[in-house]
Amino acid sequence: MGFLIKISPFLDPMRLLFAALLTFLSLFYFLPFAIAFNKKRANSGAIFALNLFLGWSLIGWVVALVWAMKEEKVL
Repeated sequence: MGFLIKISPFLDPMRLLFAALLTFLSLFYFLPFAIAFNKKRANSGAIFALNLFLGWSLIGWVVALVWAMKEEKVL
């Protein structure tokens, strides 16, 4: 690729794309926790733990998302 000028090995376009993709996927992975934290859920720590340990499976991620979105009943 002769049209690309390498300034530094840290500014390699593929590395920047990989870093941006990894950042986006990490933010998307922890979306249930971010929603729970933003809504000030009482169980946001439990939602974070579920998201961290079982979020890799689609079922765990969906359960964490539903739990974060569910309305809390105040007694």
